[in-house]
Amino acid sequence: MNNHCGWIALAGESAPRPCLQGSQKADWLIIGGGITGLSAAHTLASRFPAQRIVLVDRQRIAQGASARNSGFVVSHELPSAGELIGAAGFAAYQVASRIGVAAGDEVRQRVRQLGIACELDEGGYHFAVHQPAHLANAELAVQTLAAVGAKAQYLEAQALQQRLGTAFYTQAIHCAGGNGLLQPAKYVKGLADSLPEQVEVYENTAVSALQRAPGVGWKVTTANGEVQAPQVLLCVGAFLPRVGLHRSGTFALELSASITRPLNEPHWQALFDDQGWGVLSTLPGGCTLRLLPGRRLLIRNTVEYRQHDLDANALAVRQQRHLLGLQTRFPGIQRSDLQYTWTGHLSGTRSGEPYFATVEQGLHAVAGCNGSGVARGTLWGRLLVDLAIGADSSLLSDVLSQAQPGYLPPKPFFDIGASVRMAWEVHRARHER
Repeated sequence: MNNHCGWIALAGESAPRPCLQGSQKADWLIIGGGITGLSAAHTLASRFPAQRIVLVDRQRIAQGASARNSGFVVSHELPSAGELIGAAGFAAYQVASRIGVAAGDEVRQRVRQLGIACELDEGGYHFAVHQPAHLANAELAVQTLAAVGAKAQYLEAQALQQRLGTAFYTQAIHCAGGNGLLQPAKYVKGLADSLPEQVEVYENTAVSALQRAPGVGWKVTTANGEVQAPQVLLCVGAFLPRVGLHRSGTFALELSASITRPLNEPHWQALFDDQGWGVLSTLPGGCTLRLLPGRRLLIRNTVEYRQHDLDANALAVRQQRHLLGLQTRFPGIQRSDLQYTWTGHLSGTRSGEPYFATVEQGLHAVAGCNGSGVARGTLWGRLLVDLAIGADSSLLSDVLSQAQPGYLPPKPFFDIGASVRMAWEVHRARHER
């Protein structure tokens, strides 16, 4: 089975960029060509039009985790029991919501300013469950969301079934007012294709060493060259250890997803309108579901902590899980309806908060979007530049106040614990998958 990302296939690929060759000097070096790195590049180019910016990525830019997620623009997260109005955690939830709203606004601003055609839908999405116990305190959750500026509506029974085309979900909160949906590969491709000329991009350029360079700042070594720069931004998500940063408190989770062919038969046309929608589970191990333009369905109902990527046979097993999840919701879906199946990574932290820091003078890093990478990743790129140049703002202060990713025990204890914890989360959500 080919690990072919449906989003990338539907978006089309950008023209390839060269691999870094020889010695280079730059004012800024960005490592990582996903949403965060590209957002940082745009920010630097607009603020310092006379300075040289170099961006390197170990693979193709705009084709990693940033293009492989489910395309949810997260401004408002569903509050946990401890974050509801009246609970001790509500104040922190207000701060997180301010950050989330700013992140969603950042995406919309990039889309407008750069003219990115990425199927942006600002109509919100659903937090939906099969078992009512998994959406406890729904009324108070709606009140809490409204208190931070969201437009939240409780749905159940016939109204929910009519909206989604399935009786599987029994209850949901539809949340708009900042939340949205988009085609992630088209979004990140748009960020890449609209880079100014002063940003030099090198693909298939893995960093083999990152070290201090006296009188210069930093030197990055690759297989065929090197870059010297006084300022370096690390935008590689959970893969910071690859560039020598081992204590960020972040880790990678592996997910897999499938997209169907266009479902144009009369049965599906009667069941699905042209508007599209999105569903997030209230449990980490549950199912993410979307109806895409052209009546395609997307499903993501696997999440694992793994130390090695899935091979073709293992991916086929995950595709079977996708098929069963779709058939449970939409009887009549067949294996032949699945057109694309692929894997991707999520940058997570134990606390759910990011790693956001100046590591040393001239070296700055961010990681740990925890499933909100489209919006927060876009915002992180701009704020990482702010941090690097010493620009203060209440928003950056909010982010830094929450940037406590939590302690991770050393290997192999963390590997064992993370594997067990994710297996338990998947088991707990087995009726939502």
